[in-house]
Parts: sequence; C-alpha cells; structure tokens
Amino acid sequence: MPDEPAFGILKKRWHWREATMPKETCVKIFKKLHIQVLLAILLAIVFGLLAPKQAVQMKPLGVGFIALLKMMLGPIIFCTVVHGVGHIKDYRKLGRLGIKTLVYFEVVSTLAMLVGWATVTLVQPGTGLHAHDLTESGGAAAVIKAGTTGDFSFTHFLLSIIPRTLLSAFTSGDILPVLFVSLLVGFALSAVSKPDWAAFRLLEEAQAIVFKILGFIMRLSPIGAFGAMAAAVGGYGGTTLLYLLRYILTYYGATLIFIFVILGIVSGMAGLSILRILSLIKEEAILAMGTGASEVAFPRLVTKLKQAGCDEVAVGFILPAGYSFNIDGACIYMACGLGFISQATDTPLSWSQQLALLAVMFLTSKGGAGATGGALVKLTASLQSTRVLPMGGVGLLFGIDRVLGVATSTTNVIGNTVATLVVSRWEGLFDRRQFDAMLHERTQTAKPDLAASPRG
Repeated sequence: MPDEPAFGILKKRWHWREATMPKETCVKIFKKLHIQVLLAILLAIVFGLLAPKQAVQMKPLGVGFIALLKMMLGPIIFCTVVHGVGHIKDYRKLGRLGIKTLVYFEVVSTLAMLVGWATVTLVQPGTGLHAHDLTESGGAAAVIKAGTTGDFSFTHFLLSIIPRTLLSAFTSGDILPVLFVSLLVGFALSAVSKPDWAAFRLLEEAQAIVFKILGFIMRLSPIGAFGAMAAAVGGYGGTTLLYLLRYILTYYGATLIFIFVILGIVSGMAGLSILRILSLIKEEAILAMGTGASEVAFPRLVTKLKQAGCDEVAVGFILPAGYSFNIDGACIYMACGLGFISQATDTPLSWSQQLALLAVMFLTSKGGAGATGGALVKLTASLQSTRVLPMGGVGLLFGIDRVLGVATSTTNVIGNTVATLVVSRWEGLFDRRQFDAMLHERTQTAKPDLAASPRG
C-alpha cells in the first residue's frame, strides 16, 4: 500500500496535469498545418514499408498537389512584383537591390557547391563500389535524355527568360519569364501611374483572391505530402536505400553543414540568428520536405516574409529570382553527385577537371531546379557538357533521387529565406521590430495557457 500522503500528492498532480492540458489544447495542436504534414509523412513511411505496392499507387496525390501549387506561382509572382515595383519612384534603389541580390546569389551558391564537393571528397562514400557496368537504360536513360535536350549555353539561358508572348510566360511553368514580364509591367505602371489610380486597388484585390485560393489548396498539403512520401518509400525503400545509405548520410551531412555553418555565418553578419529563421519558416520547410519540391513553399513564403518585416519590393524581387539563381540545395546535390559518381565508377579527376566541372555547374545550376527531379536533370546536363564521367552514373542516383530531394528542397527553401532576409536588412528594407514581434507571437501561441487552467 503506498504511503497515503505521497499517493495523494501524486494523484493531485495528475489531476492538475489533466486540467492544464484540456482536449481543446490537443485539438488546437493538431489543427496546425505543419503538425498535420509531419503526421502524414510518418504515416506514409510506415505505409510504404508495410505495403510498398499499394504505397506506390499513392503517387498521384503528391503529383496533383504539386501541380496545384505550381499553378499559383505565376499569379502570385505577378501580383506581388507589379504591386511592389509599381510604387517605386527611385529606380536607383531597385538597381542597388538587384546588384546586391545577384552578387549574394553567386557567392552563396558557389559556397554551396564547395561544401558539397569538399564533403563528398572527405567522406568518400562511393569508394569501393566499383560500378563499372553502368548502362544508360530504364529510368536513368529518360533523365539523361531530358537533361541533354536543348542547348544549355549561357546564351540559351538568357534567351529563355524572354517568353514568346506576354501570356505564354504564365503557361511555360518557368519562374524567370514570369518575373521578367512582371518587372516590365511594374516599371510601366510606375512610370505612368498616379497615386489614386484604380490599378493599384485592383492589384490589391487580385492579391487577396489569389491568396484565398492558395489557402484552399494548402488545406490539402497533408494529403499531398502523404502521397509523395508513400510513393517514394514504397518504390525505393528497399535494397537501393541500404546500398546507397552511406551516400545519403553524406549528402544530408553536407546540407546540414551548409545550413548551420555557412547560412548561420551569413545570417549572423546581418544580425540575425539562423535558429530563429528556421523557427519562422518551419511550416514551409516541412512542406518542402514532405513533397520534395521547394516550389510548393513559395506562395506561403511570400506572405510569411512580408509579415516578418521584409518590404514588399524586396520579397517580390529577391524570392522569385532566388528560385532560379540561388538554388543552394541543388548546387550541393550536383557537387556531391558528381563526386560520388567519380568514386563509384573508379574515374579519378585531375584538379583541372574538377575546376572545369565546378565551372560548368556554376552555369547549369541556374533555373528550374525547384521542382521535383530538377537537380538530377541539371546534374545530367553537367555530365553531358564535360564528358569526363560516365553518363550511366546518373543511374546510381536515379533510384534515391526522391530521398535526396527531401534535403535538396528543404535547403532551397531555407537558403532563399535567408537571402531575402539578409539582403532586405542590408538595403534597409527590413523591420526588425516586426520580425521580433512575429516570432514572439508564434512562441506564445505555441505554448499552452497553463496560467488560465485550474490547479485544484
């Protein structure tokens, strides 16, 4: 028989705990979008391991959700950029913002490639694999064909920014043509508009409608994350993952080093904490993690960063441009992938060949790598351009591309968030008090209200 006074104290504490954690609090926690997405991912992993054949059939859920969000990219970029640029009268301000943004992108993207290359060179995950019999067949051949179709020269890249028509910019699926048209319309509106023009009011109303549609779509994100993750685990969760586990861990390690060391230093130089930034965008990062596509987080990031104190002009320019010029996760993917293929196929590279590969990656990494599988296509383009490694080496990564894409997409989202916050702060387009207030509000909302609960 337990000691009665002690037992009474324990019983009283248990009743107090029940009182301080009511059902309403639990319901409120499970209503949070990122909690729902996390639960969906966990269920998808279990489902994929227990019933792989049925899990693969869930793939359309993920594909459909990603398609819905990509459908919204054009309208969101257009409304945000045109509304922001349309109010600018000092074009020198926008010019400074553009130059600093592009310089930031190139420096940080290069650092991302160097981190990936150094990590895979140090760990040597492919050494001893001796994959000499690789052929360009099956799924790998499709990726190789997709990656080598067309000219990946710098001239072609610049010309691809210009759409065939104003409307075709919104149907091509690429971000840069939409950004190009939006900037043109914004500059024209700024040059001819007057403060009381109805065009600005129409843009604000259009933004409200677009983001309301986005809210409807985002309610489906747990379903989309479940479908994408279940298909990935069901299709590639067996022998392939075990065979390449060392490389997967190496790649994930490279992305963590980049986020917490490189981006941590960059954030610190601007007076910001990388941990606080991660706390700010945890929902968007989890969404990108679950779907394997960084583009799905873009619409929410636009709203989140404006609420966190970034000027609309900065968000409207830096974030869309970052999705083509600042794809840090894809840069790490490409650098690690090339190093791994070199080791796995026993193809040593001289210093000149390594520098040539990094130079080619500097070009081919730009544009279109925010979608699922985009980084793999860019890696293939680099192999095709240099021809110093076996093209069939892409087949080694094809089976685990979706697993690697979890880290790639999440790193892309975090990298572009840091870029927007840091460059905005450098240009004086950032309200620190608003940023701190938003984080404080989120922290208070996340804590259960114990003070208001009965203690008896």
